[in-house]
Amino acid sequence: MMEPLETADLLLRPADTAFADELLHYYLRNRALLEPVEPARSADFYTREQQEAQLRRDIAAAEAKTGFRFYLFSKDNAKIILGSVALSQIVWGCFLSCFLSYKLDTGHLSKGYASQAVRAVSQFAFQTLRLHRIEANVMPRNLPSRRVLEKCGFREEGLARRYLKINGVWEDHIHFVLLNAALE
Repeated sequence: MMEPLETADLLLRPADTAFADELLHYYLRNRALLEPVEPARSADFYTREQQEAQLRRDIAAAEAKTGFRFYLFSKDNAKIILGSVALSQIVWGCFLSCFLSYKLDTGHLSKGYASQAVRAVSQFAFQTLRLHRIEANVMPRNLPSRRVLEKCGFREEGLARRYLKINGVWEDHIHFVLLNAALE
């Protein structure tokens, strides 16, 4: 099993099926915050069974080295999930690239937690996995998320029109990239 990552305020723990109840609570208390910026969810998404199934998929992806999701916990209260940050769709070989996604609990916004988590996982991607490129896509109106990427050194590469279907609507996204300077 992978070791957790650590920042000044957070523990970033790899997926574990023991998180199923707390993950469900996370989604229930953040439903209104997340629905406008995530794919549409069916009613059964908000069940313990579906959250445990997602955690099993996260574990399988890590074992296959195709994705790594870390769940965020405060060092002050290591029982409540504050969010997650993930590297997904990892492509090896000559590409050495992945996609980054992250989300944070509504009660913990604007505390620097997302930036801490993105920096820690970017370091994991570059130093441990030795990836070359991390890509992230953000809707233009999601200013806080754009700011996180900018603070973490991601550079804007352009607009992807109607890129992802979010909450039932094809949404434009701004494409950001962070390159591993050590592999240049």
